[in-house]
Amino acid sequence: MGEAVLVNRKKFVSSLANELVEPFNELSKKTRINKSRLLDEAIEDLLKKYEEKGG
Repeated sequence: MGEAVLVNRKKFVSSLANELVEPFNELSKKTRINKSRLLDEAIEDLLKKYEEKGG
């Protein structure tokens, strides 16, 4: 089975601090929001934060 074709997304690889993995997994389960969407929201918040700081 081949990989899914991503139309509105791009793949990237990163790592996460050990202590954040389980809370992140639990948040996804609790909210029923997939991890990709949660990461989108987090990155948007970071971009806004640093844009406001002029950085």
